[in-house]
Amino acid sequence: MGLYALVQAVAALLAPVPTEGVQDLTPRQKAALVIVSGLPAPKGVAGVIVRSYDRQLPRPPSALVLVDQEGRWAKALDDLPPFRTASSYSREREAVAAGNATGRALRREGVDVDLAPVVDLAGGPLGSRHFRRPALALAFARGLERAGTASCAKHFPGLGSAPRSTDESPHVRARLVGREIAAFRTAWRGGVPCVMVSHAFYPRFGRRASFSLRAYRFLRGLGFQGVAITDSVSVFGSPEAVPSALKAARAGADLILFTNGRDAARAIRALIPLARRGILDDNVERVLELRRSLGLARP
Repeated sequence: MGLYALVQAVAALLAPVPTEGVQDLTPRQKAALVIVSGLPAPKGVAGVIVRSYDRQLPRPPSALVLVDQEGRWAKALDDLPPFRTASSYSREREAVAAGNATGRALRREGVDVDLAPVVDLAGGPLGSRHFRRPALALAFARGLERAGTASCAKHFPGLGSAPRSTDESPHVRARLVGREIAAFRTAWRGGVPCVMVSHAFYPRFGRRASFSLRAYRFLRGLGFQGVAITDSVSVFGSPEAVPSALKAARAGADLILFTNGRDAARAIRALIPLARRGILDDNVERVLELRRSLGLARP
């Protein structure tokens, strides 16, 4: 081998491997990369949400694995920590330890993202799912992150003022509370990479936060650069699956959460025209960045 050829070969070995980006994806791939699905899941989805009854089902290769694992009665995998309710912690070191134990257990289960902690202020409709104060919720998130499991603060912009949970009714109204907004800002300034957006109606936005362009602009205006995921749109039923996906995507959601794989597949097909027009590009880029931070290849 000549000297020039040798130099070229060495340069090729030392050159950084190009990272696949949005420009390398087909419209169908882009559409799938803004969807989190229940199992069994459509091909190419960004992630899957796992529950106790489907934890043994096959998961799509390279999909993010998400789980709701908040505490004691509010968790998908009953045999794993945390074994105490969020409201029971009074010291930050306890919450950090609980988050760390939870994160380590979830990593062994193959989980990448815990849809926790609840950052909504105490006194809201979620009962024992609320931490006594935001600092304890953020301590739990630090514990998760130290264990290598991503956290996802919820339910932005806050359910502390709501009369009941959006899990109980699709018609819940709430208002913006300065202390709650400040708690979310502290969460992502501390490194929380994901925020779940609430299904409640907020007068400031004129509609559900999860479907509101104003809500996502507000979120980004507060400095959040990570992934914004909707609360589960499956609560509205299968007939609303496609309309919900379109509303959330047009508003600015990076990930749209379904617990039903068939509905997720229909949503992907409906989102392809938006993907062709480049409307999903920024959202997909944020999803790819989260995946890269967790060491996952593109699906």
